[in-house]
Amino acid sequence: MKTLPKLKHFFVSFLTGIFIITSGILPGARAAVIDTRSYIEQQENISSTKVDRFLEREDVQKQLIRLGVDPENAKKRVAGLTAGEISELEKKIEELPAGSGVLAVLGIVLVVLIVLELTGVTNIFTKM
Repeated sequence: MKTLPKLKHFFVSFLTGIFIITSGILPGARAAVIDTRSYIEQQENISSTKVDRFLEREDVQKQLIRLGVDPENAKKRVAGLTAGEISELEKKIEELPAGSGVLAVLGIVLVVLIVLELTGVTNIFTKM
């Protein structure tokens, strides 16, 4: 019967020691309330960055040139897209498997061109 209070005292002392050690080592958590506009702007920046990185790839730029689109002009046009359009492009880019082939690159370039055509930015698909 005397071992139970000793075991209880040891267990409480052990847990208290661990608590003191870990609370001194680990940083405290910080939380703050952010408004919706800040969150949306942050997400738009992340999406925009992913699309920009995709357009900077050498194979994508070669394909744009082959289709008759100036890569710098395409970057400017993509910068003018709405958040929803950029989000849609980002989803298409993320769906591509890593190391995807030429067909995947053609597909994403086609999606970019269609979006640019639908927004009235380019006239690629009209008859000459």
